[in-house]
Amino acid sequence: MQTYLDPEVIARAQALGVKARTVVEGLRVGDHKSPYRGFSVEFVQHREYVPGDDIRHIDWKGYGRSERYTIKQFEQETNFACHLMLDASRSMLYGEDETNKLEYAKVLTAALSYVIVHQRDSVSLNVFDESWRTRLPASGQPGHVQTILETLESLEPRDKTSMAPLLHDLAQRVRRRGLFFLISDCFDDVESILGGLQHLRFGGHEVTVFHVLHPDEVDFPFSGMVKFDGMEDNIKLLTRPQLIRPAYRRALKKFLEDLQLGCEQNRCDYVPMNTGRPLQETLTEYLARRQRVRLM
Repeated sequence: MQTYLDPEVIARAQALGVKARTVVEGLRVGDHKSPYRGFSVEFVQHREYVPGDDIRHIDWKGYGRSERYTIKQFEQETNFACHLMLDASRSMLYGEDETNKLEYAKVLTAALSYVIVHQRDSVSLNVFDESWRTRLPASGQPGHVQTILETLESLEPRDKTSMAPLLHDLAQRVRRRGLFFLISDCFDDVESILGGLQHLRFGGHEVTVFHVLHPDEVDFPFSGMVKFDGMEDNIKLLTRPQLIRPAYRRALKKFLEDLQLGCEQNRCDYVPMNTGRPLQETLTEYLARRQRVRLM
């Protein structure tokens, strides 16, 4: 059985971890900033004492200076829930062996799931094409990783991508602020995708788009007379690639620029994932970068 847990990918990702960079809402004490003020962990500010406050939290030194009663407030830390969205539409079938987009995405999904659960956070898996295929609720139990691996093992691509309604659906369903990782080739209407991402960001979630593409889709290296078969539409095109290469590259450039710019404007991380490059390199570069940059 293919477990999709690549030891090198896991080791390098686990060394960096996945830390929330915005405040999140969890159900227990953990390692990430919570939006709720409390009386533990890290000092944030003073506020005026009001009747009913626990006198143990009065700043007596401050009272000695100002003769005013103030309360020390601290910021709590919490765990987070990470929601993985995996595209299982037919366009993800392109490529062979380790460069196959869906297989690449499965290894990424497995690695993120393993690291997040083993750092005592929770992860959910939401597999989609035109609609939801599989939805595993968020859990931080070690056995949940095995359930995710079994789901990935049995997963086969089908149907088209229709992402926007599903992004809006998640934004409406998930109330607690957390992390959303979208893993897809994003072959859908860019404007509608960005509308869904904006909805998630409006809910206070941290959003990352892992944009998975095959080297052929980026470089268009074909030559001679080639028949192209549509993977999500019943379209066949017999042509000489050198005749359409300039137009293809212009269209791809605009697609990539529009998607990346839209992600940046909505304060979403945009991570290009070329399946011709080892996953451990791209993933660890991103995890290292997110440690250095805090979102607002």
